[in-house]
Amino acid sequence: MSYRLTPEDVRFFHDEGYLGPYTMHSPEEMDRIRPVVEHEIFEAEGPFHVNRKKSRHLDSRTIYDLCTHPTIMDRVEGILGPDIVLWQSNFFNKPPGAKEIPWHQDMNFWSTEIEPGINVSAWLAIDDTDVTNSCVQLMPGSHRRMIPHIKATPEQAFRQQGDPDHIGVDPDRVVKMKMKAGQFFLFTERMLHYSAANTSDCRRLGLAIRITIPIVRCYKRYHLHLVRGEDRMGFNVYGDAPE
Repeated sequence: MSYRLTPEDVRFFHDEGYLGPYTMHSPEEMDRIRPVVEHEIFEAEGPFHVNRKKSRHLDSRTIYDLCTHPTIMDRVEGILGPDIVLWQSNFFNKPPGAKEIPWHQDMNFWSTEIEPGINVSAWLAIDDTDVTNSCVQLMPGSHRRMIPHIKATPEQAFRQQGDPDHIGVDPDRVVKMKMKAGQFFLFTERMLHYSAANTSDCRRLGLAIRITIPIVRCYKRYHLHLVRGEDRMGFNVYGDAPE
């Protein structure tokens, strides 16, 4: 089955900065996948001793398969073209009571990690997510410019936030990505996004999948995966998928 984007989808992505949500797995399928993911990120030792939640696609076949699933890659190919590189993944766990993540643009944190700043992220819900348990919120069209970032407040989970004097968020236009487990959306590296404090009794676990192309130089902490196509540039080092 093909999940390719239409020309209208691609135009919407470039105009608004996001697409979705789409379904990768049914809730029943996620009930089987979730315990494996939980074991990998909460119990098993990862490739980076300081952070079990970062780039676990490097050592977990289950997580690698989520990151490279055709429902994501077919659509990303319509945006980035046939040569696709998986360069990072991160789990974001927000248990009940977790702080808000302020409005920010991911590219603010990546200026020394990828060059040029070309990236499409897929955000996959491992748990059901709604407003009460801190679903991701997007500001359509905010990707058209970078904004200054300043130090976050103690009430916020990140170290930096988009400068409130510059973000220009219109509450009437904010898109709240309420999703069932197994659904995902796509967004650009410059999209302003946010999640409120988790005021529910339910955890919100999500997987952010970072995708680029071979003309982008990626930092050398660990190898990348050439998921589709070929690399004609030779800037980056690639590894094999985990078994």
